[in-house]
Amino acid sequence: MGNKVTVSRKAHFNAAHRLFKKEWSDEKNEQVFGKCSNPNYHGHNYELIVSVTGAVDQETGFVMDMKLLKNLIYQKIENHFDHKNLNIEVEEFKNLNPTAENISMVIWKRLRDEINSNLSLEITLYETPRNFVTYNG
Repeated sequence: MGNKVTVSRKAHFNAAHRLFKKEWSDEKNEQVFGKCSNPNYHGHNYELIVSVTGAVDQETGFVMDMKLLKNLIYQKIENHFDHKNLNIEVEEFKNLNPTAENISMVIWKRLRDEINSNLSLEITLYETPRNFVTYNG
């Protein structure tokens, strides 16, 4: 099998969201989610790191072609998330609270089928420069 190497691609998108549960009162949403439950939404400059780990292909020297990874992230994530209101405009969040945790899982699911199954996939999503989550399925 050979040594495993991780290659990563950085991307970013700007998006608005509101953290809330429909079935809760405004007071309870405010209590749990604070200013992130503002009914008028708020935005973040999200930083995304997509990491793929696997054996180096003997012919190409690649784990994965980075141009392919760049294009996948653009088509599957940036096109759908950038300058969007996640709650309203992204199908997955119509009934799923768009927390950083849930966003990272949705991104992972959107990319997983597009990447060779013998490669592992990890998503790191920065909601702010100091707050980030990591998900690897």
